Amino acid sequence: MTLLTELTEPARTGFTAATDQPYTYIRKELSEPDWRRYPGWARVTESEWRDPQWQRAHSATNIGQLRAVAGDLLDERFYADLAADQQQRATMSMLLPPQMLNTMAPNFALERGRLTEAFYADPIRRCMLPVLSDREPEWGSHPYAERDSLHESDMWVVEGLTHRYPTKVLAELVSTCPQYCGHCTRMDLVGNSTSTISKAKLTLHPADRQDRMLAYLRATPTVRDIVVSGGDVANVPWPRLESFVMQLLEIDTIRDIRLATKALAALPQHWLQAKVVDGVDRVAHVAAARGVNLALHTHINHAQSVTPLVAAAARALLDAGLRDVRNQGVLLRGVNATADDLLDLCFALQGEANILPYYFYMCDMIPNAEHWRIPLWQAQQLQLSIMDYLPGFATARIVCDVPYVGKRWVHQVVRYDRNLGISCWTKNYRTGLDGTDVDALNRVYPYYDPIDSLPASGQAWWRKNCERPCGTALSIGSGSVTPASDGADGGEGPVSTPGRLLRNGHGHAETCVRGQQFAVHTEPVSHRPSGLGHEQHAVRDDAGR
Repeated sequence: MTLLTELTEPARTGFTAATDQPYTYIRKELSEPDWRRYPGWARVTESEWRDPQWQRAHSATNIGQLRAVAGDLLDERFYADLAADQQQRATMSMLLPPQMLNTMAPNFALERGRLTEAFYADPIRRCMLPVLSDREPEWGSHPYAERDSLHESDMWVVEGLTHRYPTKVLAELVSTCPQYCGHCTRMDLVGNSTSTISKAKLTLHPADRQDRMLAYLRATPTVRDIVVSGGDVANVPWPRLESFVMQLLEIDTIRDIRLATKALAALPQHWLQAKVVDGVDRVAHVAAARGVNLALHTHINHAQSVTPLVAAAARALLDAGLRDVRNQGVLLRGVNATADDLLDLCFALQGEANILPYYFYMCDMIPNAEHWRIPLWQAQQLQLSIMDYLPGFATARIVCDVPYVGKRWVHQVVRYDRNLGISCWTKNYRTGLDGTDVDALNRVYPYYDPIDSLPASGQAWWRKNCERPCGTALSIGSGSVTPASDGADGGEGPVSTPGRLLRNGHGHAETCVRGQQFAVHTEPVSHRPSGLGHEQHAVRDDAGR
């Protein structure tokens, strides 16, 4: 006799999606803060506010002008703190359009003194109007910080044209902006000199500089992609900018053009001008007819900056024919270095302003920026934390722009010593700085966490070794970095090549930018972490901010 067993499926009870999430999305409509809450703007009309010339003419360039806007809503201690920073630490001069200033502390109470605490805590203020008490007191600058931290001017093929990547270039048309960010990666060139920094200068007449750039691009068919930047292209008179872009479009090998401007957020009134929108329409239609991708890249670091005027400017540019408006933010401690802040910003950009979240850079190693920078491990955690909330095409990639290497997704690190905050990276192409260096692609190159973020033992190591004279050899192993004894480099003498560091192998020492030698005792790289599902050495990113 055969026994049959009856199989029954359990009754379905329904499916309930999880509601307890690390981040909860709630749609937030954009709003324009009421500028009339400030005493100095109490009688400013809406038509004045929407006028780009009024905005430029009433930008705050000094403490007196800031005081004329805020009056005694800000305590004297804030003005004194700001003055001390400008005298002792500031690498960028003050330049704040009313639009940008108005996004600081948008909901403060109007009682005297109440604005002060809101200002101190405000994320936009922290990146656009730094004060001395913001700065890291012991490690204000990393020992390896540099004014031109990415060595862009070292790679100028003509003045202002950086040819860093094999197929991409950066064109700096102007060295000014409508606003100045304290964390500017081009602080060596952009803006006015400050009490602490005497700026480099562009020397050629703008027309001559652009002619030389165009001549180089016509003669270099391997370049297909150009970022037109500065400074900020909003400070290039539109007829000149349009002429330059139209001439780029005549070069058959140029297939991608990006216009770089923070003014989309700081001065959206500029991009809403009829003469500018009409000009974008002309350029965009020529680009479309020739199959060239024309986009605008902006720089927004916090959701507070995304207002209805910003969204209107982005929509006007898209309607005029740009392929995309994309955002490249910077991870800044005290500004946006939490998953909630990044997701709030990405949803405001993508969902409310039609701006594509594209990159978040780790803040570059420029002087007096340590209070903004975050360690690599935190950037890696932030990348993981924002995954799966946004559509894949709108999930920003977090990158580290490694000197002499280029942009790398933060999970592409080859080796990382969290105790000392030293990460090691590889590259897959040569720059003009590599010259005849046949081993350029076999080296690993360093990047450094902010020292104040390290554990006590790591900070103690840096205190000790930063006092050692230049030329002190350091042995970098797979798990640590220690002072090397004589002969640790296997007897081979140091290679005096400024800016290079670490051969991917054994027994060779090189001199880094500050003159210290690093004797390398590392295993060849064979097991590298994947870069979020992409090829480890793939480079499909921008030539510049």
